[in-house]
Amino acid sequence: MDASWFWPEGALALLMVGAFAFGAFRLKLPIAIAMSLAAVLGALAGGFGVPLRHLVEGMFGYIDTILIIACAMIFMKTVQHIGLLDALAAWGIRRFRAVPLMLCVLVTFLVMLPGMLTGSSTAGCLTTGALVAPVLLRLGVSKTRAAAAIAMAAIYGMIAPPIDIPVMIIGGGIDMPYVGFALPLLLATIPLALFSSLWLLYPVLRKDGDVDAAGLEAELRRMERTPLSPRLFLPFGVLLVLMGGEQLFPGRFPSLGMPLQFLLASAAGLLPGVRCNPLEVATEAVRDALPVLGILMGVGMFIQVMTLTGVRGFVVVSALAIPAWLLYASIATTIPLFGAVSAFGAASVLGVPFVLALLGKDQILVASALALISGLGDLMPPTALAGIFAAQVTGEEDYFAVLRHCVVPGVATALWGIGMIVWANPLAALLR
Repeated sequence: MDASWFWPEGALALLMVGAFAFGAFRLKLPIAIAMSLAAVLGALAGGFGVPLRHLVEGMFGYIDTILIIACAMIFMKTVQHIGLLDALAAWGIRRFRAVPLMLCVLVTFLVMLPGMLTGSSTAGCLTTGALVAPVLLRLGVSKTRAAAAIAMAAIYGMIAPPIDIPVMIIGGGIDMPYVGFALPLLLATIPLALFSSLWLLYPVLRKDGDVDAAGLEAELRRMERTPLSPRLFLPFGVLLVLMGGEQLFPGRFPSLGMPLQFLLASAAGLLPGVRCNPLEVATEAVRDALPVLGILMGVGMFIQVMTLTGVRGFVVVSALAIPAWLLYASIATTIPLFGAVSAFGAASVLGVPFVLALLGKDQILVASALALISGLGDLMPPTALAGIFAAQVTGEEDYFAVLRHCVVPGVATALWGIGMIVWANPLAALLR
């Protein structure tokens, strides 16, 4: 039955978003539950009753992404439990302690790394973000600045190659394979990651005035309990062989899929001889990933009902009808704001129509830029995954204070993404 018999599509869209916001803000429901209830309300208002088939289908719409995140989190927890992340971070901090610029780069790369492998900003915040947070505090960085630096680096890691889930979602919507994105995504993230770390961390680290030397030394010694050695890098070596072999020798190297690749690389973490309980690692990884996995299921239900009721088509047509002079402003504002539902949802609902509205420009550059802008959704309340978890690992209770420090890097990110879209064709010529 057509939703227009009950609610016009525009009003139905407002109803669903409003119901989600009311559930998340007013009723303080978990984000996944608030999304699910908004989806059910949208279906009822659209005249479809409670469509269990569509709700279940939507719940598993992101099952590939869910498996990748869960298995990648197991991998990151494995390398964390065997001591590699701690030892590597301690080595780098001792090595570059007297060079604040290089220390900023090191901290940023460490926080980005889990997101690059998992496609989730939450992974960066909860693994290496939690690792560097105490060190930054000992170096005199305030809780809010440290949390903001971790949040921004985690978002850029989520967008950086080799795994960028928003780009995969956009590509799936327009039948574009995930090929040729490495350089565009590096262009989208690396300059901004460096700017963000220099803006937030360098002014404090350069002064070197409020350093807790004794506390810092104790923290570094705790991190060095497992000596840094080549054998600790075995899980990364296995992962590199499995992923690289599939790319370099297509058809001749077994295509195992990312979830299995991560699990095999995690199993290699048992070989270096460091005590590691696989069950404990898997349990901790899944527990930390559950908020993101639940949100993805809620987003899937939300998007499925939007499609069922015609709201998604309404959004697509509205995006295509936007005047050219207003298109870029709409991209810079609506995608991050919709990211309050989910950055992945923003990529799915708005990323695809905006790519279609920009068919005259290089699609790989445009999709990369839209994915970058969608990443800002992880700073938008009430979900604000990057902001909330970064505040959590630094011990900051007011995550809005963290978000205030993210305003300048966030605006710079939106402008950088728009610039990539405006000059997409010349940039594509330079990168190829």
